[in-house]
Amino acid sequence: MLDREGYRPNVGIILVNQKNQVFWGKRVREHSWQFPQGGMKHGESPEQAMYRELQEETGLLPQHVRIIARTRDWLRYEVPDQWIRREWRGNYKGQKQIWFLLRLVGRDTDVCLRANEKPEFDAWRWHDYWIPLDSVIEFKRAVYAAALEELAPHLFPERR
Repeated sequence: MLDREGYRPNVGIILVNQKNQVFWGKRVREHSWQFPQGGMKHGESPEQAMYRELQEETGLLPQHVRIIARTRDWLRYEVPDQWIRREWRGNYKGQKQIWFLLRLVGRDTDVCLRANEKPEFDAWRWHDYWIPLDSVIEFKRAVYAAALEELAPHLFPERR
């Protein structure tokens, strides 16, 4: 499902613990780390997609988290040609994402990376909110920075 400009609707999740550290997942069989994220299905709202992706990628359920905020608008990134799946070539440019800031109200032990038959991550950790983004794949870095910056005032009032 692409919009008219060739962007696939997607959600991104910044999950924080009580210390305002962010959940960081290591992609299966790769050395890159990222936040949970994923595409929206036809007819799904951003919030519905967020809860589905959260459960698929981390095993966390709605009762394990509280929504703190979300980005006001879509944040977009383009995907380099070499990363585009063959079946998407042509109209596909990249992703447009609504980002959610969530607070973990459950426990670390509620995280289960094997909740889905095709796990996205094979390891995870908590990291400072202002994590250096050099371990994020290069074409996503600007969107990560924009999402972290926009949502930071909800955790750090001094940034307002």
